[in-house]
Amino acid sequence: MAKTSGLGWSVCSVDDASGTPKAIINDVTNLQFATPRATQDITGIDKSAIERLLLLADFSITLNIVADFATGQAHDVFKTVPSTSVARTTTLTVAGKTLANEVLYTDYPLQRSNSGELTASVPGVLADGTVPVWQ
Repeated sequence: MAKTSGLGWSVCSVDDASGTPKAIINDVTNLQFATPRATQDITGIDKSAIERLLLLADFSITLNIVADFATGQAHDVFKTVPSTSVARTTTLTVAGKTLANEVLYTDYPLQRSNSGELTASVPGVLADGTVPVWQ
């Protein structure tokens, strides 16, 4: 596969509270996600540089969305975040490569700007201890 831009994004789906995947790609204006690894500093006093061990893997995401109150769209997916405690499969596909994780979304903070936009920045974190892997 050659170098690519984010213009080839083809899937952004998130399960609703009942576990049904919903394609919300049209409501997502931009997103940030990370797949960091924790580290442990194990530097002895005999060293002149830091020594570390790799620890657990993680995943985090923030979906920036336009409020869409149509059935099966972004509002239907996230409106239950404050009242449910369910992991939601979140699937991202770009240029034929897929990253799917079980995610706990921790807030659904709608914002109305002074010019009238109604948006939300929805944060999520890894739910189940499964290492994030691109397929």
